[in-house]
Amino acid sequence: MTDRAKRPLTLRDVSAASGVSEMTVSRVLRNRGDVSETTRVKVLEAAKTLGYVPNQIAGSLASQHVNLVAVIIPSLGNMVFPEVLNGINQVLENTPLQPVFGVTDYMQDKEERVLYEMLGWRPSGIIIAGLEHSDATRAMLESAAIPVVEIMDTDGDPVDSMVGISHRAAGQDMARAILKQGYSRIGFMGTSMPRDHRARKRFEGLTEGLAKAGVEIEARDFYSGGSALAKGREMTKAMLDSNPNLDFLYYSNDMIGAGGLLYLLEQGIDVPGHIGLAGFNGVELLDGLPRQLATMDACRLEIGRAAANIILDHAAGKTDPQHITLDPKISFGDTLRRNRRP
Repeated sequence: MTDRAKRPLTLRDVSAASGVSEMTVSRVLRNRGDVSETTRVKVLEAAKTLGYVPNQIAGSLASQHVNLVAVIIPSLGNMVFPEVLNGINQVLENTPLQPVFGVTDYMQDKEERVLYEMLGWRPSGIIIAGLEHSDATRAMLESAAIPVVEIMDTDGDPVDSMVGISHRAAGQDMARAILKQGYSRIGFMGTSMPRDHRARKRFEGLTEGLAKAGVEIEARDFYSGGSALAKGREMTKAMLDSNPNLDFLYYSNDMIGAGGLLYLLEQGIDVPGHIGLAGFNGVELLDGLPRQLATMDACRLEIGRAAANIILDHAAGKTDPQHITLDPKISFGDTLRRNRRP
């Protein structure tokens, strides 16, 4: 793990790195005064490399931190993250700490901007989704000198603490369950992989698990944007029109899986006899479907609560990084056969 700064960075650090005076650094970062373009670029590049964020409240508080916990998530449209926020709020609501959140839309450049603005207010901690960040974001996290908790994923190298599940292991577990029930001609449908790292890791785990039994994914399709339910219907129809012999469909999330299930039931196709289905996330909203979709709980509430408790532990003097991997379980529902093979 990278050694993290023991103190917040200051104008002096940026001055030393850029080779100009602290006053000039201040002028550049506040966009004030007459500074040459060459000097301005030099200062901004040094600040970005160091991970320095101007202190918006410098001098206003003796502690140099406010009772805010910055929570940065990819989406509010995805029903996964509100439950994480609920877990964080449950733990912090009777404490002096107040969570505030920003949304990145799964874009690293937007994550940089959101983190930059939030760190400017000197929060008491950061909870941020995922382990994959740009170099600039990671530099800011490493230099923040406050507790950082990366959530949702444990397949990687954290800056400080992390809480989540192993998405590769989740994909491997689902592969074993699919094979155990006798399915062998498998299609996969999911979100755009370059941006959704956790979905990518589940897909990699699934393919690895299947490969151990000599089985390969026979069809795959990916989407971005639009209604997930409608996309699930469209993608399922298109995949089965092109690959009518598939006997199992694995979806990267429950919402497109629900769309696929509704399409198959409308077509009168035997689920799970003729074809099995599974999604991911354990979304409670889908409990009202005609049949319960097989899925895997992503431990969202538990992740939020554990992350908030790490922030509180740090405030109480327990500053060692914590790495917590939770263990999601498969729910077979009505779309994944059970006990076909011992």
